[in-house]
Amino acid sequence: MAKKIEVGDVLTGKVTGIQPYGAFVALDEYTQGLVHISEITYGFVKDVSDFLSVGDEIEVKVLDVDTDQKKISLSIRELQEVPFHRKRDMQPRRTLQDRVDEVDADGFQILKEKLKDWIEQSGH
Repeated sequence: MAKKIEVGDVLTGKVTGIQPYGAFVALDEYTQGLVHISEITYGFVKDVSDFLSVGDEIEVKVLDVDTDQKKISLSIRELQEVPFHRKRDMQPRRTLQDRVDEVDADGFQILKEKLKDWIEQSGH
């Protein structure tokens, strides 16, 4: 490796090969990494070739550096904005009871107030 590549680095590389499981990317003349198919984009990727071609210059984020195995894991997806529906999924889930309590907190108070009026109107 020419220069020290670290987790979190954002680099520009050139796609050198496409496989069913991902794309190999040259980061410099000595260093190559792999963008796994799951790290290409948000959503389902059936065929890497639908998104990348050999020779493409792409920006990638370094996810992992295994110096023993001389492997570098890269991601394109990490540099993309999270789709809206995914952002919603990342929010903490509220229980049904929490949502009912939130919506009905005022509703029951209004009924309680109206009940007094109804009782008076009925003559009791």
